[in-house]
Amino acid sequence: MESFKSFVGWDPRRLLLRSRSGIFLAGLICLWLVGGSARTKAAEPASTLVLDPAIEQKIDLLLQQMTVEEKVGQLNQFNGDYVRTGPVPQDPDHQAKYSKLKSGEVGSFLNVVGARQTRTVQQMAIEGSRFKIPLLFGLDVIHGFKTIFPVPLGEAASWDLEAIERSARIAAREASAAGLHWTFAPMVDIARDPRWGRVMEGAGEDPYLGSLIAAARVRGFQGPKLGEPGTIMACAKHYAAYGAVEGGRDYNTVDTSYRTMREIYLPPFHAAVEAGAATVMNAFNVFDGVPASGNKFLVHDVLKGEWGFRGFVISDWGSFGEMIVHGVARDKADAARLAITAGSDMDMESTVYLDALARLVKDGAVPMSALDEAVRRVLRLKFVMGLFDDPFRYCDEQKEKATLLNPQHLEAARDMGRKSIVLLKNEGNLLPLKKDVRTLALIGPLADSKRDMIGGWNAAGEAKDAITLLEGVKAKVGPSTQVLWARGCGDRGRCPDWQIQEAVTAGRQADVIILAVGESWDMSGEAQSRAFLDLPGRQIELVRAVMNLKLPTVAVLMNGRPLVLNELSEKVPALLETWFLGTQAGNAIADVLFGDYNPSGKLPISFPYAVGQIPVYYNHMNTGRPYTPGGPKMWLSAYSDIPNDPLYPFGYGLSYTSFKYSDLTLSKEKVRIGEPLEVRVKVANTGGREGAEVIQLYVRDWVASVVRPVKQLKGFRKIELKAGETREVAFTLTSDDLKFYDGEMKYTVEPGEFSVFVGGNSRDVLEKRFVLEGQ
Repeated sequence: MESFKSFVGWDPRRLLLRSRSGIFLAGLICLWLVGGSARTKAAEPASTLVLDPAIEQKIDLLLQQMTVEEKVGQLNQFNGDYVRTGPVPQDPDHQAKYSKLKSGEVGSFLNVVGARQTRTVQQMAIEGSRFKIPLLFGLDVIHGFKTIFPVPLGEAASWDLEAIERSARIAAREASAAGLHWTFAPMVDIARDPRWGRVMEGAGEDPYLGSLIAAARVRGFQGPKLGEPGTIMACAKHYAAYGAVEGGRDYNTVDTSYRTMREIYLPPFHAAVEAGAATVMNAFNVFDGVPASGNKFLVHDVLKGEWGFRGFVISDWGSFGEMIVHGVARDKADAARLAITAGSDMDMESTVYLDALARLVKDGAVPMSALDEAVRRVLRLKFVMGLFDDPFRYCDEQKEKATLLNPQHLEAARDMGRKSIVLLKNEGNLLPLKKDVRTLALIGPLADSKRDMIGGWNAAGEAKDAITLLEGVKAKVGPSTQVLWARGCGDRGRCPDWQIQEAVTAGRQADVIILAVGESWDMSGEAQSRAFLDLPGRQIELVRAVMNLKLPTVAVLMNGRPLVLNELSEKVPALLETWFLGTQAGNAIADVLFGDYNPSGKLPISFPYAVGQIPVYYNHMNTGRPYTPGGPKMWLSAYSDIPNDPLYPFGYGLSYTSFKYSDLTLSKEKVRIGEPLEVRVKVANTGGREGAEVIQLYVRDWVASVVRPVKQLKGFRKIELKAGETREVAFTLTSDDLKFYDGEMKYTVEPGEFSVFVGGNSRDVLEKRFVLEGQ
């Protein structure tokens, strides 16, 4: 009883004096005492949000007593004061949104950050509102909270699911210590168009890899049991097909088939739901003519019906209200009706629920059951998070101070950074560099820029905590090495002639040159679509001028998306893709440059020859007139001026050692549906040092009732091999791996001939065929 007394701040006996609320709260007290909280139950599998009867009874009691307006309030989310992450004008009445706490018109805040700040706002809700329902606090914790990890596209290049889960786990520990309950991540959109700036937030172009990474990040954020210390709610976004915006232009429309939706864009969301994702966020785009926020097929039928999702769905910033602009809703009331009947639960910042939903329910335009179901889902997660037991359990300033940027987190960020780096070229084995080189010139606008190291969507990360490439290099080389530095170009590649000449002068004095080029941090991410993907500004002129020196030169590329790298790749003998690696970027890159870490990253997205190729991706459908590289192009599906293939394909990445694939074998030439097929391949480290390789397995269905992709990733293994070591690696293919949606959109497997491909990327593979027979 004392715990409940301290929770509400009142003596329960006084509550009984209030006739209407007293009966309800007395019953609620009994349920608390008898049923216990969700956190006292035995741990459930992370793959599901199990319904707790005691919690559901408590929700029933709340719903019976709440007014329509109080229910609607639970579905309303306001922006706080930490940062603005959407297009809303500054509120002239700064305190207006906080005053609504007393009338129960707020269920959640985003962008209220810090143990002290969240406690203050939570106190307003608990002390001012009738039923003491706690708030949820959310933030875009995309790639770390205070300790910043590589951008998600960079992490995906590691193909290391354990490391990706660990980085999300650390982000959750730090975010929860700072008073947060919820992150708007992972972004699981499959993206085939790098003009779209938000490719940096996802796992690239492949639904298989993307699904595994989606599940890993959900597990990392939510831990073995949601609500335990150090866990936060995950949010799979943007549901669905936001990665297919036309022209790669953010917030643009999407036009995709049901088949492509099912086979490409939905699998990562399904994987996130199966991993236990607490929430899902609507996309801005339309599907089949209906905005995702009001799309009954996506939300009600598939997500909540077919998949049995028990969490709640939140809009993206203002997306409910944007249905008016789309032209499917006349006004806020119409938008609110569309959203709630589709199954979308919480409104982020458009206030269409707050302004219109109560009246819609009272007038009978929206059934009370639809409102109650949405509120139930929100309350359920507040119970699961333990906030009804202790609304301030995430508001511990001492824990916050001890958790953020602790040494273990920084070391994990450095390790994740190393694993995310992809070696694209290493002509003449220029890399790794020697630590005792006499003079080294570090040139480029990103060489000593702390802000650019942590990239966009950097949560509470601060530039001052980042290690630049210059700092990392200086800490790595020997005491006799002289390190020269010249910017060469300024922000976004803008620079006068004298600045380029200054860089050339520095380079002329060096034995080795490192060029740090790419995008500035704010050129990737939301609202950062680009029509051209060349190095920004005059950076390619800087590259030409430096390369005219004819000195050994390594290019270190920093960016949040694939760029067009033809000239850079031609001119420099060594090229490292390092993305935006976060707080420990400089140290991680230096570890790879100087050989303390052998790079093992593989591209999760294709790098095009030209923007005109886009979208270019490995798992495309065949045409009736396919082009064979090296053959004639006339009357075939080919470009006359560039190859069809990307410059660097999906799955590509080199090492400081070399690997040879041989002896690809299948356990059978013919298998029946339902029987497993064992695939074996020998991989040898034929170089002079230990290294890791990502062995990738792809399949192709040669003849089916509908056209199938030329390759589909169906498995991978990351293994370490000592110099000279050979290991046989085995995969098991099942009939489930060969399923697809047929002409009637039935998920099935068909007999026929298949190819199995195994190799170090999607292009350079060994091949064997087998026949799948009917049962």
